[in-house]
Amino acid sequence: MSFQIHAVDPAAFAPLFAMSEDELSGQFARRVIADAKPGYPCRVSLQDAEPGETLILAHFMHQPANSPFRSSHAVYVREGAVPAELDPGDIPAQFSHRLMSVRAFDTAGMMRDADVVEGTSLRPVIDRMLAAPETAELHLHYARPGCFAARVTRA
Repeated sequence: MSFQIHAVDPAAFAPLFAMSEDELSGQFARRVIADAKPGYPCRVSLQDAEPGETLILAHFMHQPANSPFRSSHAVYVREGAVPAELDPGDIPAQFSHRLMSVRAFDTAGMMRDADVVEGTSLRPVIDRMLAAPETAELHLHYARPGCFAARVTRA
C-alpha cells in the first residue's frame, strides 16, 4: 500500500527562535545546541541535527483528537529547518537507526492498533496497519523516549 509520511509544520515553531530563554520557558520550550549525531531528530526536516546546530525543544500537540488518546510530547525543531518533501513510500533515514512505535488511529482519534519495530523494518508495519479499513492515520514515535516523530496517511 502506498503511504505518505508528513513532517510537522514549522509555522508554529518559527516565533520561538526569536524568544528569550524566559519567554521560551513560558511556552514550555527550551533552546538547545546539538552535541551529538544522532540525538536531535528534527520533526520538520526529518533529519538529525548536526553538532553545533541550534534547536528548540518544544511541547507539541500531535494528537489533538477529542478522545482519550489526545496527546502531546516534546519535539525538536532545527533553526531554519526546511520542511521535508518526501515522495510517497519514502521513509526518512533518521527512522532507520531508531526503535519506532507505530500507532493506528481511526477518524474519531481512537487507537486501533499499535506496534514497536526497529526502524529498518518499518515499511511492513505501516503497510499492515494502513490496510485496515478503520485506520485513518498512523502516528510514528521514537519508542525509547516516546516522542512524536511524524504522521502517516495513505497516499
